[in-house]
Amino acid sequence: MRKSHYIPVTADVPGASNERTCSLLRKAIKTALRLEGVTLPCEVDVLLTGDAGICQINREQRDVDRPTDVLSFPEFDFKPGQPPTPETAGDLLDSTGLLALGDMVISMERAAAQAKEYGHSGRRELAYLAVHSTLHLLGYDHLDEGPMKAQMRAREEAVMEELGLER
Repeated sequence: MRKSHYIPVTADVPGASNERTCSLLRKAIKTALRLEGVTLPCEVDVLLTGDAGICQINREQRDVDRPTDVLSFPEFDFKPGQPPTPETAGDLLDSTGLLALGDMVISMERAAAQAKEYGHSGRRELAYLAVHSTLHLLGYDHLDEGPMKAQMRAREEAVMEELGLER
């Protein structure tokens, strides 16, 4: 039985999965999980790609033929602010004792462009995208401009502040 999170990071673009980037992504994901009250060891698979790669995945999975910054593919349908617990997870755990939360795909090209556009570091943008995606895996969404989006933004900002990467 595992006692820690398992966060494999792979890349299909050269140089994207260097140790510094992988460490930042893992820290951002683990911080989001901790602040959301997730105490179970989880698996989150991360793919770093470019605009062409994320466009292809977006087209195949969502019928949207354009690149985006991050895609999230949750394994379960959790409610925001109601993390899985040892009592509620039960048969959701795999044979190693991990809760497979899902997958995230980040476009390194979009991350770099957005960092420049917003006037902050690429490091902050990558961490933000990982936090944003982790919250999607935990049931948060921003389909409307109302309470759902405000709730998700507030949680993102709390995690980014904890990481020392606030705006």
